[in-house]
Amino acid sequence: MRFIMLMAANPISDATQPRIAKGVRLQLDPATGKTVLLFPEGIVELNETAQEILSRCDGRTLSEIVRDLAEEYDADVAALAADVRETLADLNERKLIELT
Repeated sequence: MRFIMLMAANPISDATQPRIAKGVRLQLDPATGKTVLLFPEGIVELNETAQEILSRCDGRTLSEIVRDLAEEYDADVAALAADVRETLADLNERKLIELT
């Protein structure tokens, strides 16, 4: 019998400072009026949640981003933290942000 062990990805810690990766820009698309990430290989149109998270990736820690969003939207901190981590993990996997 053969066993396969799946390793969970390292969770993003509360002290992590996400930043938009070099060569990637967060901006408003003048044609559509939507917020996008521009990078050499293309463009990603952001939903409101991702835009709110990325607009705070300016040196703040993950815990500060979650706290700010929870205060602004009167949201549950634990649920919001999970959503923010998931969004950041996806963007990091796509090399659109850097985690320091």
